[in-house]
Amino acid sequence: MINPKTLSSSITRIAKEKGLPFEKVEEALNIALAAAYKKQYGKKGENIKAKFNLETGDISFSKILLVVNENMIENENEKEKNKNNSEEKKEKIRFNPERHILLEEAQKINPKIKVGEELIIPLEEHHDFGRIAAQTAKQVILQKIREFEKDFIKEEFKKKEGNIVSGLIQKIERGNIYVDLGKVSGVMFPNESIPGEHYRIGQRMRFLVLAVQDQKGGPFIVLSRSHPDFVKKLFEIEVPEIAEGIVEIKEIAREPGYRTKIAVFSNEENLDPIGSCIGQRGMRVMAVTSELGQERIDVIKWDPDSAKFIANALSPAKIISVELLPKREAKVLVDENQLSLALGKSGQNVRLAAKLTSFKIEVNSLKEEKEKKNKEDEERRKKENSSENKIKNETEEENKEYIENNKKNNEDEDEKEEQENSEQKKD
Repeated sequence: MINPKTLSSSITRIAKEKGLPFEKVEEALNIALAAAYKKQYGKKGENIKAKFNLETGDISFSKILLVVNENMIENENEKEKNKNNSEEKKEKIRFNPERHILLEEAQKINPKIKVGEELIIPLEEHHDFGRIAAQTAKQVILQKIREFEKDFIKEEFKKKEGNIVSGLIQKIERGNIYVDLGKVSGVMFPNESIPGEHYRIGQRMRFLVLAVQDQKGGPFIVLSRSHPDFVKKLFEIEVPEIAEGIVEIKEIAREPGYRTKIAVFSNEENLDPIGSCIGQRGMRVMAVTSELGQERIDVIKWDPDSAKFIANALSPAKIISVELLPKREAKVLVDENQLSLALGKSGQNVRLAAKLTSFKIEVNSLKEEKEKKNKEDEERRKKENSSENKIKNETEEENKEYIENNKKNNEDEDEKEEQENSEQKKD
């Protein structure tokens, strides 16, 4: 037997325990009461609804019938045709007296009702349900509450997507970190963890909600600690000016576990965005680095001028000049003693700067550039000298050839003259 007097307190208790809206638990209860009524007093195919009144404790039951006309009902010939063409879309309905009512009959009960509307017919009230009906009600309400709970958790975490949550590490399996987030568990895959970071069961940590996916057993929460947005959200928590929108994080580049560069900009002229992020005695940036396992963080000033932004991005190195080239390429000059600082360990600094600015950056020292220029000048001079020598040699060859040809011509003329003289003597 279902006692209406205890239902109101039960709804309140379940809603509190499950963390569900009161209306959702009430809806589940009405569905369960309708299922119990149909099981004991209803007929197969009937659409029965129940309504529990919280104030009075009364339960009302009704039968819902869809109002149709003759044109909407499938006749015998159409039934046979649909059997042979099962793949074709069925536009008409099969009339079921337990679920449908003709317009003429419905208007006898409610003259204003129209086709397509639902006719509500009150049913006799019953509070006494047998064991099977009560068991059906219990199963239905538990099932509905589970469904509502899953949907509620999914919607709750959908709103948290891209934000930070705190959780307790439950287990570690094949590199996957399973985290208790309260109402649901999340997982952090190996590629989303910080390289070199160690995790232990029972440890409480912060995570970025990367994605919320649907699964048969409920929502599947994907977590991350290596995503650049994790650092961004940590700064939003530690720096009120960022949370309020006074200071903006314009760009972020990260190599998890090693180094991160963030470019910040102030919307207020007199506010230092870098100082706001670092905090007094570095307290704010230290709070972020401690969460990241001492990952190094460079806070630099964003600038709309690409050359200045690139120079800032290569900090702490001091830049002499930045030359912007086509295809988003840049050539940077530094002093010899600043070259290793500009490049960073294994090229990390210039790599992060390139990622931050979206420019392909080439860094050279002033000495290297001078040597390169001198080498180019020397090669050019050699090339010029080579060209000059070639021209000179060609000229000499031409002169030599001219002289030889001239000499030969003279010899031919002398020989001809001698011959002429000899012939004159004979005469």
